[in-house]
Amino acid sequence: MATTTPVSSAARVCSILGIVFGVVAIVFFPIIFGVAAIILAAIGYSRGDRRLGRVALIVAIGGTLLGFLLGYLALPT
Repeated sequence: MATTTPVSSAARVCSILGIVFGVVAIVFFPIIFGVAAIILAAIGYSRGDRRLGRVALIVAIGGTLLGFLLGYLALPT
């Protein structure tokens, strides 16, 4: 019988905020929201929310990179 450890609510909140900030970083200020998303996702992952923390890290990094790419493409030439 496998036992699972409960995930703390602080870890879950950090992971969810990491996902939200990662999505916001696509459109608004990726240097601010993207970095905050990566930090929050890493905190959520390290505090025990492994599954959602991993998803949050992927979304945060992807959103940050996509936000920088869209910002670069939007610059006038």
